[in-house]
Amino acid sequence: MWVFSNMGGEFIPTLEEGDLTVEITMMQGASLTKVVETFSHAEKILKKQFPEIRQIVTRIGSAEIPTDPMPIERGDMMVQMKLKEEWTSAETREEMQEAMEEALTVIPGIRVEVTQPMQMRFNELMTGIRQDVAIKIFGDDLDELARQANIVGALIAPVKGVTEPTIEKSTGLPQILVEYNRDKIAQYGLTISDVNTVLSTAFAGNVAGVVFEGEMRFDMVVRLKRDLREDILNIENLFIPLPSGSKVPLSQLADIKIVDAPAQVSREGGKRRVFVGFNVRGRDVESLVEEIQTILDKNLKLPSGYYITYGGQFQNLKEANQRLSISVPIALGLILLLLFFTFNSFSQTLLIFTAIPLSAIGGVFALWIRDMPFSISAGVGFIALFGVAVLNGIVLIGEFNFLKKEGIEDIYERVRQGTKHRLRPVIMTAAVAAFGFFPMAFSTSAGAEVQKPLATVVIGGLLSATLLTLIVLPALYILFSGKRKVKGSVASVVLVLALVSFSNANAQSPTAKQISVDDAINMALKNNLEIQSQQLNVQSSVTLKKSVFELPKTNVNFQYGQYNSINQRLGFSN
Repeated sequence: MWVFSNMGGEFIPTLEEGDLTVEITMMQGASLTKVVETFSHAEKILKKQFPEIRQIVTRIGSAEIPTDPMPIERGDMMVQMKLKEEWTSAETREEMQEAMEEALTVIPGIRVEVTQPMQMRFNELMTGIRQDVAIKIFGDDLDELARQANIVGALIAPVKGVTEPTIEKSTGLPQILVEYNRDKIAQYGLTISDVNTVLSTAFAGNVAGVVFEGEMRFDMVVRLKRDLREDILNIENLFIPLPSGSKVPLSQLADIKIVDAPAQVSREGGKRRVFVGFNVRGRDVESLVEEIQTILDKNLKLPSGYYITYGGQFQNLKEANQRLSISVPIALGLILLLLFFTFNSFSQTLLIFTAIPLSAIGGVFALWIRDMPFSISAGVGFIALFGVAVLNGIVLIGEFNFLKKEGIEDIYERVRQGTKHRLRPVIMTAAVAAFGFFPMAFSTSAGAEVQKPLATVVIGGLLSATLLTLIVLPALYILFSGKRKVKGSVASVVLVLALVSFSNANAQSPTAKQISVDDAINMALKNNLEIQSQQLNVQSSVTLKKSVFELPKTNVNFQYGQYNSINQRLGFSN
């Protein structure tokens, strides 16, 4: 239990997809020309430094059908890699990801994160966030949310296993703000509507007429030239016509300045939120998030009305564990019920049920030895393991009960013979399942990362279940068989049964006691309850034979003829 509690956990193991995805994010407001230039430069750097790359395909922004909405300053580089056996720059996927991130640090003003295509897409489909784990901060004020997100990013960055945190950009988009001076506007005899009309016409455009080309009709829109709309001085010098016919610059009627405005507003469950996302590298998700929770609870003080939730794989792991907490007890309860229907004994049901914790010991230690955290695939492996482990207990206890019916009353002799006779079936039952899962436990093909925890649990659990079932289960059978006085200590019983269990399984052992044929027949007639029962049935039939008699059959005779008269006669005789 101590090893299991300190093992950590993850939703599903990370698959080795073979290809990589490089996510690059530039500063907000970057032009499309600059983004294309930067991404092309990044592609050239990667292709030059990593000969393992076959080709790179980059997607920038959102498509016409925005199934994957993304701002123009972000892009995904799909990197197709050669086979892992041909890699020379790195030996593992984690090393290759770190090397690519290091190579792209020469480009200023970008943030790089290397992941895998399917991993990124599944994270986005399940939680709306591409990273493995997302710390979501909910609140009302966007500026306060951005400030808290930066604090969270700084707190979790030094934690082992956390890649560079990705902070959702909710603010920082430059915006020209025009604040009207209502007193000045009224002094010049203008209204807010008059000034708004001139300002929107100059920058957004306004319909000034209609142009006809044959049967086609187009609105003619008037606005300032592009270069005039990009300078704040042109806004300040924009002339507003007065009712008197003169003009006054807009700077005399309003305060014009550049401020940071919201870049985007994200909502979840009707509440505004920002997230701090990161990928997990070289560590399990559960222990990492627990450490982060401890750090944030200690160092982060959120204002009233603000709160934090955790999404991504950690949330999936929690939900899966909740489902397992329901399905596993149901499976164990069904096993108990079926065992009780089989043996009609509550004590023997519990006795066989002890194979489940005995098998769990080996499964836990097998994961610990291979440095694997608990995952959903490992949980499925435990459920499969429990069924096979219980089967061995059924084989052993069933043999003990059979020997008892055969007339072997000495419980120690019964356990010795039963363990010896069922040694091969128990070992073969466990060996078949263990060897069947052996290729899965050490596979390196695609998808092997999901198979390994399941197979590791089954193999390790069967090893411990087989050994402990042959030793512990017979000892418990002696202790709880109704014998109140047990000869010797429990340790001596366990030792004797261990030696007997792994002795020669052949029933015709050279050291067995030799008896004659007549003695064997007399012993069988004496101890075999079925023969005694048949002998009693024969005696009962002989006794009942004297109380009955046999009734003879009735004969019917018919004669026809004339003896002394014409009368016909019919006679009966018995």
